[in-house]
Amino acid sequence: MNTKMKTLALLSLFALPTSVMAGDLSTTINATSDYTFNGVSQTDNDPALQASLDYAMDDGWYVGAWASNVDFGSGEDTWLELDFYAGKYFELNDRVSLDAGIAYYTYHGDDASDDYYYPEIYTKFGYTSSLGQSELNFWFSWDYFGLDAGHYIAMVAHTFTIAEGHDIRVSFDRSTSNDKNKWSWDGDKSYNHYRAEYMTSWEGFDFNVAVEDTSMDTDLSDTRAVLSVSRTFNL
Repeated sequence: MNTKMKTLALLSLFALPTSVMAGDLSTTINATSDYTFNGVSQTDNDPALQASLDYAMDDGWYVGAWASNVDFGSGEDTWLELDFYAGKYFELNDRVSLDAGIAYYTYHGDDASDDYYYPEIYTKFGYTSSLGQSELNFWFSWDYFGLDAGHYIAMVAHTFTIAEGHDIRVSFDRSTSNDKNKWSWDGDKSYNHYRAEYMTSWEGFDFNVAVEDTSMDTDLSDTRAVLSVSRTFNL
C-alpha cells in the first residue's frame, strides 16, 4: 500500500454520518510497567506511556486515536505506535450490547515502519447479569502487520465486582494466523493467552494490576505481572 492509499485509509476511519452533531471529547493518559498486546510485550519488557483521544457521539458512534511507545528489539528503530479507530456501540436491550468497528495500526521511527501498517475489524458482544459483565469479542485483519496474511483473535472474558469500586476481570483469547509461512507465533499458527486483573479507582485515577501468561515459551510472552495507572479527562 503506498503512502497516499494509507492516508486515505486513515481518513476513512473518520467518515461518519453528517447527522451526528453532538458528543463528548475525552483523553486518557496511561502509564504501564509493560505494554503487552495479547500477552506479548511490545516494549521489550519495558514500561510504556500511552495516551488516547476519543470522541463519542450521543447515538453511539465514536472515533478515536491511541498512541504508545514501542520497542521491537535490536536493529529495529520503530519507537511509536499510533492507532486510529471508529465504530458504533449498540445497546440491543437492557442486558445485551454490541460494539463494532474498524481500527488501523500505524508504526513510526524506522525506514521500514510504515511496512507494518495494517487494518483490523472487530465485533464485541456484552451481556450483563447479576453475576457481572460477560464478553465475547472477535478481531480480524486481512493484512496482519502488512504481510498480506489473514489473522484473527477470539476472546471470552468476564468481569465481576468483589466490593463496591473493586472489580476482577478474567479473560482467555486465542490468536491465529491463517498463513503460518507469512506470520507465525513461535513457529506455530496460534497461541493462547490468559489474563486476570484487579481494577479499582482512587482520587480520579484508575489502577489495574494484572497477571498474564501465554502458551508460547519466549522472553516476551512468559508469565508476568503488569501494573497500570491511568486518568481520563473530559475536554
